[in-house]
Amino acid sequence: MKMGKVPILETINKIPGGLMVVPLVLGVLTNTFFPAALEIGSFTTAFFKSGALTLIALLFFCSGAQIQFRTAGMSLYKGVVLNFSKVLFGVSFGVIFAKLAGPEAAFLGVTPLAMISAMSNSNGGLYTALASKYGDESDVGAIAVISSNDGPFFEMAFMGVAGVANIPLMSLVAVIVPIIVGMILGNLDERIREFLKPGMFIAIFTFAFPLGAGLSLQTIIEAGLPGIVLGLMTLIITGVPSYFIFKWLVPKKSRRTAAVGAAVGTSAGNSIATPAAIALVDPAWAPFADKATVQVAASIIVTALLVPFLVDFFYRWDLKRGLVNEHPTTSTEPAVDAKGQQL
Repeated sequence: MKMGKVPILETINKIPGGLMVVPLVLGVLTNTFFPAALEIGSFTTAFFKSGALTLIALLFFCSGAQIQFRTAGMSLYKGVVLNFSKVLFGVSFGVIFAKLAGPEAAFLGVTPLAMISAMSNSNGGLYTALASKYGDESDVGAIAVISSNDGPFFEMAFMGVAGVANIPLMSLVAVIVPIIVGMILGNLDERIREFLKPGMFIAIFTFAFPLGAGLSLQTIIEAGLPGIVLGLMTLIITGVPSYFIFKWLVPKKSRRTAAVGAAVGTSAGNSIATPAAIALVDPAWAPFADKATVQVAASIIVTALLVPFLVDFFYRWDLKRGLVNEHPTTSTEPAVDAKGQQL
């Protein structure tokens, strides 16, 4: 094999969520077997051990730049419908459970913090790929709005309103400032948006290692089955209802198939950072952040593997019932894919 020809990135990309999962696991293994190696100080410790929050902020900044203010009419409407459905069903279940049973409770081993973090963020790249295959250009363009559920803003807002977390207003503002700054720059200059787009992937790849370096193999093992359960919950509680919401609220003449709605039934790669972000703002949730993080990581993989089958199932179901419209009338300009992220 020639020097420089080892297909590392190609191999990582073959793993669902590999860009995040592989460095996360490497961080866990390093912290489990060679913890002292991460504590030698200076740039090494700052980058590989304690730099997760800064790198997560970079992810929010670069992701924000991909969200466009300007979207065509039907794309905007479809995006609002799907984002509303995803966030409502995704956040409500975990928040209500935390309100009734407390943050330390667990449903089949799944913690409320893991539910809130995993179920309300959607994998933009996977949605875009599925919308391109089963939908039309307005479905693809809806990602410009759906991208707004990236990051912990909606989760923190719901948790604060429901009284299950103490989220000071300025702390909430501090979380979204990198996103807003990125949005402003990306909308003022399309070249800046394109320039920052690779930063999302770089940030995910780099923050995952120090995030994993705060965990151990014991934590990973404890998250095993509950993590799979969380993925199935995300798929069923957010993907299935979003299919019906999309079918009820988007006119048949303006959609090819409502199956596209189920494509938001995923956990985004960014959602692995949400437990740490919430714990930073409200330390009362800090004891549950490590377990929630690994459960979210499992949900990312499970949903990435299963959501294409769910969308295909609904598409075939619509096809048999004569509900697939091959020539939808959307009356929109071709919308721009604001994210294009594949995890």
